[in-house]
Amino acid sequence: MSRALDAALDAADVDEGILRSDDLAIDTESKVADGARRLAVARAQFAEYARARAEDFRDVDAEALEPAVRAAVEQFGASDVWMAFADVREALRQCASDAERAAAAIEEELARDATAATTTKKRSAEDAHGAGAEDDEMMDIENTSIGAIGAVSAGRQASGKGEFVERAKYVPMRLTPEERKWLRLLEAALHVSEYTDKVDIVSYKSKTQRITQQLREICAILTGLVVATDYRAGQALCVGREFKDNEAFFQDVFEIGRRYKVMNPEKMRSEYGKMVYLLQDSQLPEVQELLEFRLVKPLKTVHSFLKERNGEDLLGDANMELATAEIMHEGIPRHEVQRLIKKKERAREHIADKYQNSALSKEDILQCLYSIADNNAYLRFNRDPVDRMLGYLTRFFDPNAIEAGFSLAITMGLHGARLSHNHQKQYTYASQSMMLWREVSNDMFKLWYLAEGDLLGENNRYALTNTGQGLNRVQSAPRVGKEMHAILATCQRKLGSWVGSSVVHLGDHNVPNALMFIDKYTQVSRILNPVVLVIDQIPSLAKDPGLKAYIDAQFGGVESAQKTILKDFFSYAFDGSGAENFFDAGSCIDGRLTSAWNWCSKVEKKPYYPIFKLAGFVGFDGGDFRS
Repeated sequence: MSRALDAALDAADVDEGILRSDDLAIDTESKVADGARRLAVARAQFAEYARARAEDFRDVDAEALEPAVRAAVEQFGASDVWMAFADVREALRQCASDAERAAAAIEEELARDATAATTTKKRSAEDAHGAGAEDDEMMDIENTSIGAIGAVSAGRQASGKGEFVERAKYVPMRLTPEERKWLRLLEAALHVSEYTDKVDIVSYKSKTQRITQQLREICAILTGLVVATDYRAGQALCVGREFKDNEAFFQDVFEIGRRYKVMNPEKMRSEYGKMVYLLQDSQLPEVQELLEFRLVKPLKTVHSFLKERNGEDLLGDANMELATAEIMHEGIPRHEVQRLIKKKERAREHIADKYQNSALSKEDILQCLYSIADNNAYLRFNRDPVDRMLGYLTRFFDPNAIEAGFSLAITMGLHGARLSHNHQKQYTYASQSMMLWREVSNDMFKLWYLAEGDLLGENNRYALTNTGQGLNRVQSAPRVGKEMHAILATCQRKLGSWVGSSVVHLGDHNVPNALMFIDKYTQVSRILNPVVLVIDQIPSLAKDPGLKAYIDAQFGGVESAQKTILKDFFSYAFDGSGAENFFDAGSCIDGRLTSAWNWCSKVEKKPYYPIFKLAGFVGFDGGDFRS
């Protein structure tokens, strides 16, 4: 017996050693891949930086300066000035040429590397073809996501039936009262869980066993809460059953939490991260082997719900826009608002009566319409502030004319700026950055859907890496990356030109994974909404004689106060600041948002901050949204 026990322990030690070796190999490979990605991004940014500097050199108009220098030489007889000018002009031309050549060489090398990587990837895919498909549940998520990416252009330009069909693929179903009960139980279980504190740490103990133990603990807590809430339902889950026998229940509960978060980004701010990470770990093959059941199922969207019940034809009904549109009451008489509400209700009733069938009840159809209407409300809160700020930019500033005291020009090194732009270039830079934010906000539900596909894919492993901000899960996000590049290409086509870098950080130390990407871009409305509210509130503040006297004395009037705030925002919320090096901030796609957050952190030191406080400003974060 003793010998057998010793042999078993030795075998366990060997297995543990093999697991550690495998983990070390995976960690080393991920670090090498991360280093290669960072080097490629740095080279691309350096090439863009070199082209920008070449353009700056050429902006020095030697032809315009030459007559001025000649006049100075003739007037003061300083022939040395002309020789110095000629030397400087020649040096600038040489610098511009050198910068262009360096940029061209780097871009050519990057193109060769990209071609080689694509060829290698194709060969690997061909070798792996036929090795086995993923399980049915995750295949639904991944296949739908990949197919949706290919239809991005058509989706954006579609109208009528195509528009609602495309949107409905990514709009989650609104929760029913019964589902909200399970949501409260899930939030309670996640709130007391210390999952990431016990899993995402450096330890010599088996991570697989730690993950499995924590997942079983959360399932046990959920089951206990069900018993405490509804004894009969809890008894059905517990008596004579194991966790794997309740697989459908756990899948439903976690899917409800995921669906609720997409519809309400300001909710579950700490719980959602823990939930996604535990679901991510539950998809690992080695964890599946021990856990014996799955926690992930496809997200229930309006389109999938209707398709299961043969009711997707209602998305093409002519009354869909009227039935789901948000009624804007501002500036409309009360009786007109009531008339619009009744008209909207009639459109809903018409659609529900027309398309109900044995599998799709009238209440189900109304729930679908309410879900699409929720998406419209989301767009109003998150996309409309960007439209308002773009409107302020075009209303108060002219790219071709500089008003005294309101130039948007920034210079590297002054007031923390890391970029140098004249007024026209900064106007374009701020405008295109906000246009990009608008497109991202408009497609946020789709991006979130793709992000969960990246996060919860079985074959998309992560590496626990110190990114400079603690240990983070660094994981590639191919679906989100492809969609972001499609959005970026759309913006560039609309604008015709692009100022600054077009690098999208994903899966590196700046944006470690798709969850961080989603969290980053859901902050746009939190940045812009307070600024919009303050700008709108200034005319109302000026109705008070005392406050009007203050505004006139400090800023020169209401419009001047508005322009002072907007000038500072458009200049220094887009100045490339917010990090200690060009790679982490600068003019890259994500660095623009970093700069905006950096401006937010300094707003209390601005001379116009009293106006913010008078307008009711309390902060950009909006307080504790959990409560």
